[in-house]
Amino acid sequence: MTGKSHALKFIGPAILALSAGAGLYFVFVLYHAGQVMLALIFLGLLALGTYIYSASAAYAYRYLFPGIAGAVVFVLFPLIYTVSIGFTNFSSKNLLPYERARQYLLDEADRASDIGYAMSLHAEGRAFRIRLEHPETHKAYVSEPLALRKSASLDVPIAQLKDSASALPGDALPLKDIIAHQTALKALTLVLPDKTALRMTGLREYAAAERVYEERPDGALRKKKTGELIKPNFKTGFFETPDGRSLQPGFKVNVGLANFIQIFSDQAFREPFFRIFIWTVVFSTITVLATTSLGMVLAVLLNWDALRFRGVYRTLLFLPYAVPGFISILVFKGLFNNNFGEINLVLDALFGIRPAWFSDPALAKLMILLVNTWLGYPYMMVVCMGLIKAIPSDLYEASALAGAGPITNFFRITLPLIIKPLTPLMIASFAFNFNNFVLINLLTAGRPDFLDTRLPAGTTDLLVSYTYRIAFEDSGQNFGLAAAISTLIFILVAMLSVVNMRLTRVNKA
Repeated sequence: MTGKSHALKFIGPAILALSAGAGLYFVFVLYHAGQVMLALIFLGLLALGTYIYSASAAYAYRYLFPGIAGAVVFVLFPLIYTVSIGFTNFSSKNLLPYERARQYLLDEADRASDIGYAMSLHAEGRAFRIRLEHPETHKAYVSEPLALRKSASLDVPIAQLKDSASALPGDALPLKDIIAHQTALKALTLVLPDKTALRMTGLREYAAAERVYEERPDGALRKKKTGELIKPNFKTGFFETPDGRSLQPGFKVNVGLANFIQIFSDQAFREPFFRIFIWTVVFSTITVLATTSLGMVLAVLLNWDALRFRGVYRTLLFLPYAVPGFISILVFKGLFNNNFGEINLVLDALFGIRPAWFSDPALAKLMILLVNTWLGYPYMMVVCMGLIKAIPSDLYEASALAGAGPITNFFRITLPLIIKPLTPLMIASFAFNFNNFVLINLLTAGRPDFLDTRLPAGTTDLLVSYTYRIAFEDSGQNFGLAAAISTLIFILVAMLSVVNMRLTRVNKA
């Protein structure tokens, strides 16, 4: 027993050492991939975790650490990363770091000969050999084994080819394998025995090529054919010619508060932003009031003892919450269809009208509010039912002896006793609906669009869907501007939540 107990003492330290080693390897992988900030965060968490689980003085924090680490990685880091992007020009035109954009231009090459060598790729274990064949002399060249890794696509060493007329073992790899290794193959410069440099000019072809740019000591690039100087502009994030023309690809630079200033100073952004912000607040407020009111009324009715088949009614009224939201939204999208939807067919049969739910801005907003109320009231109903059950029955009995009716009981007993515990949920519901992207994207996609804006913006867009359209649907895909708007949304939601908390005095006894 003594030997077994002695052995068990080493299990914990061994697990801690293995976990620390695996964590350090993961940090190294993140750093090697260029994720310096994330690597530093994981390194800090790893050091803190190692201390907490190895020091007896920190024993009480061992149960809290997993939750804290999860909050840092999945909540705090995305928040910090999003805010940091808002201070850059990160977009579809400025995706790369400066070093990679510069290397991309240095790797550009022009074809210097009409002769193209047919290329085939052959596997040799985990490595690959490249076989080239002259189109006229049919002389073949075979490279040494190469490790084609995407991570080494910009610094693969030059491969010296050897004369070889013999066939390689095994068949040439199919086109899909060449495409899979295309990035690494493009980075290779293959040198023939006569010192001719070949670069990839097609999926199955290498040809003599000459680099377009050469590097200068001051960081500028010189175009070999014309002598034109290409200099980096760290304000715009592009390499520019002397006449101001920008070259692709651009690179990421820090632009300070430019994105935030653009939101409020640029007419193209300012007008839709404020209109969409007002609608977002109105939408969230009406949704919270409608779902809470309807849920509360239904909860009161379902708690009426004289009501028969209460269990059946509860099940039926809870069904909208049980069905996945995206399915309900798509079903309502069909029901509100202008031409074939059942809602318009009924209205046409009864009143001879066919409302244009998706093209009229007012009707589109009304439709969104109706659908969102349908999706949200079951949750509030269940919560209110639980809160009403917690109210002592003596209060209602005393009220009945005093001759009070149901309405008096509701406003004098039920509502005052459940409104305080319900308020935090209402504030959380407000914050959720402030960012209710799924509803808008699936039901209206933000449309109908404004007719007086240059940016993609719709009358039913919320700030979150407006941000999405700027980041992923605009021709420029401006991620930096979208991150700036996301930062403002976070600040606005936080401020509105604080104001709501103060107004409702939730923090007071």
